[in-house]
Amino acid sequence: MAAPASWQPQEEGFKEICGLLEQHISPSSTADKSQIWQQLQHYSQFPDFNNYLAFILARAEGKSAEVRQAAGLLLKNNLRTAYKSMAPANQQYIKSELLPCLGAADRHIRSTVGTIVSVFVQLGGITIWPELLQALLNCLDSNEINHMEGAMDALSKICEDIPEVLDSDVPGLAERPINIFLPRFLQFFRSPHTSLRKLSLGSVNQYIMLMPSALFTSMDQYLQGLFVLANDSATEVRKLVCAAFVQLIEVRPSFLEPHLRNVIEYMLQVNKDADDGVALEACEFWSAYCDAQLPPENLKEFLPRLLPILLSNMVYADDDESLLEAEEDESLPDRDQDLKPRFHSSRFHGAENLEDDDDDTVNVWNLRKCSAAALDVLSNMFGDEILPTLMPIIQAKLATSGDAAWKEREAAVLAVGAIAEGCIIGLYPYLSEIVAFLIPLLDDKFPLIRSISCWTLSRFSKFIVQGINHQNGHEQFDKVLMGLLRRILDTNKRVQEAACSAFATLEEEAAEELAPRLEVILQHLMCAFGKYQRRNLRIVYDAIGTLADAVGQELNQPVYLEILMPPLIAKWQQLPNSDKDLFPLLECFTSIAQALGIGFTQFALPVFQRCIDIIQTQQLAKVDPVSAGVQYDKEFIVCALDLLSGLVEGLGSGIESLIAQSSLRELLLQCCMDDAPDVKQSAFALLGDLAKVCPIHLHPRLSEFLDLAAKQLNTSKLRETISVANNACWAIGELAIKVHQEVSPVVMAVISSLVLILQHSEELNKSLIENSAITLGRLAWVCPEIVAPHMEHFMQSWCMALSMIRDDIEKEDAFRGLCAMVKANPSGALSSLVFMCRAIASWHEIRSEELHNDVCQVLHGYKQMLRNGAWDQCMSVLEPPVKDKLSKYQV
Repeated sequence: MAAPASWQPQEEGFKEICGLLEQHISPSSTADKSQIWQQLQHYSQFPDFNNYLAFILARAEGKSAEVRQAAGLLLKNNLRTAYKSMAPANQQYIKSELLPCLGAADRHIRSTVGTIVSVFVQLGGITIWPELLQALLNCLDSNEINHMEGAMDALSKICEDIPEVLDSDVPGLAERPINIFLPRFLQFFRSPHTSLRKLSLGSVNQYIMLMPSALFTSMDQYLQGLFVLANDSATEVRKLVCAAFVQLIEVRPSFLEPHLRNVIEYMLQVNKDADDGVALEACEFWSAYCDAQLPPENLKEFLPRLLPILLSNMVYADDDESLLEAEEDESLPDRDQDLKPRFHSSRFHGAENLEDDDDDTVNVWNLRKCSAAALDVLSNMFGDEILPTLMPIIQAKLATSGDAAWKEREAAVLAVGAIAEGCIIGLYPYLSEIVAFLIPLLDDKFPLIRSISCWTLSRFSKFIVQGINHQNGHEQFDKVLMGLLRRILDTNKRVQEAACSAFATLEEEAAEELAPRLEVILQHLMCAFGKYQRRNLRIVYDAIGTLADAVGQELNQPVYLEILMPPLIAKWQQLPNSDKDLFPLLECFTSIAQALGIGFTQFALPVFQRCIDIIQTQQLAKVDPVSAGVQYDKEFIVCALDLLSGLVEGLGSGIESLIAQSSLRELLLQCCMDDAPDVKQSAFALLGDLAKVCPIHLHPRLSEFLDLAAKQLNTSKLRETISVANNACWAIGELAIKVHQEVSPVVMAVISSLVLILQHSEELNKSLIENSAITLGRLAWVCPEIVAPHMEHFMQSWCMALSMIRDDIEKEDAFRGLCAMVKANPSGALSSLVFMCRAIASWHEIRSEELHNDVCQVLHGYKQMLRNGAWDQCMSVLEPPVKDKLSKYQV
């Protein structure tokens, strides 16, 4: 039934709902909370249940504020799910009850009403509630604090969640709402009430990104207001002033330029604020300044005052939770909340992965970390210029002795690590002294000094590895290596984590230099593997995987495999298929399989079979979790597909017997159709890897695989799924050179997609462009009769892309396609001849004699074809280095 305008609650329903809400929020209630919640959900099915909630919030004077607030929060949640299906009359009733409550005497009620108002505006926009704007305006102008604060609270939530709503045209209004509200917000900057200053400033700050014309034209007034609030007594207000300056310098630095000296002076002052939250907001300014590409000299004169502040803020605060964590001994099991979420990035074929390969631990951002980050950014901007100010402070802190000063020493070591990149030239002459100073700190009695020393040493990995070839450097490398290995076996979890991460960084730099030391490294890593708790175990997997990537085939010796494999296999057998701790183990096995190559054969069968089982179970769980016995989680599929790719890459054609007896082909086809981009990304990577070593097993479903891969390139959402397109494109090329003419049904569709990609190369990523150029060439090589007639449409952009690719087998294939097309349609390349010559000149050298001769033939063919000086004219346009390169082909 639709509620008439004069809807009235029934006494019985009112009492019942209030009773349930009271039980729901009461800490002492013995009732079963989940049952009460189910009862409330059951009531939600009645069309006027939300009217009751609005009535309780707005009018239940006899009830406690907590019950009324609970009714309001439940109403807010119901709106989010049921708004579209609510009868207009009920919506109208709720709105009419909310407006008079904007100025309710109880602050919690006002705040809840503000939240619900914002949700209404989010769901329905502002035009369907014309009374709202007028009611808010009346409250703001009422001069009565509860009404002013209630309206400001609602507006601040609208500004935060949907700022664009107030900056749009509203039928029936002469101007945009923001033009009406902004002058009032700015007025409130001078209010005696802290809450109004805070809410109004927070609201205006939301518009810095959008920059409506109302704010643009009031910028002077806004900046004046910020300067007035700069020394406000309320920390929340000072925090918002800092946030405003940080956002302005990021988005509109030109507005601050006339006031820059004052702003910098202010930021220096608040960077030392007694309140850490204010100091943290202020500290964000320095990195933002450097990123804004403003002239460095404006900041330069302030460095002697800024650097000491940053350094003193890098000292651990007494309440830093790391100090508590640092007490934790390794024997304490990890709590579930200690296990940060981890993210596996799908396999990617090409020049650069799009994933930001940052550490996936989600850490608390605080003043110490922000100050260190600012120092890092400043050192990159000013380089060695900061050393004369900085080094005496660092040296003084390092020289402090006694237990009480350990935090000062720790901050100094952090500072040395922070400037390792930006000041490397100035530090270079002293690096071996610095490293020599840091090595003993690995054995310091304070765990946080041990852990920061690991990190700082890892920042100098490149230097430490470069020194291996002379006596002193060789000894220093060994000391660092052994020092980090000792710390990997530290009894403190925090140090274990830092040492493992630092060691992984050193491994990447040292690569094959680790080979002579493999036995001792593996002994330490596997010892850690035996004693670590779950969280740090993930980092050991990473260190083992990085080691395998670094030393490759060197790992394939019985003495090493006997240390490495039994503990990993035991863990592999111990974990069930639904345990997320399998992810890092699967990743680790992927690196080992690729490193060992054919040497992994003895472990391959159970690993292969398990990957198949995991994918099968997850595909079943997707449609029927009950009979699968697990909840669906696509990450299991992604990790299993990537491990299969690692096996294929490692074992090569040796994997054929495993594939022949499995259902991999059908499972892979399913994965290529999945709706999750990361599943498809890994699936097409595996498709390409299989095409290289055993295309025969893909044969029965070849046309479906080709169609699916072609579809990934022809999508309006290419930018969102660029990694999927990249791998699909690469896989088509790998299939083409194996199945030749059988690829012909999709050739035209694929070529037209690739041409579009090449024509928009500046907007897309490098890897997709390279793979597109190579795949186009491979298709032209196997089906020149289909591709050549169209070559004039794409020769120019294709040759430009080819000239950016480094010499390798794939580039050779692409040029075979070029030669095949020119033979079939010589006139097709005439208008792009200059571009073709540049592409040919991009080769360092063509290793294949046959291809070298073909390219020679192409050039000579054009030279004979272009008579009467036309060839010389073409040559005269080319740059001297290009002409030099072409002389190899005697033209």
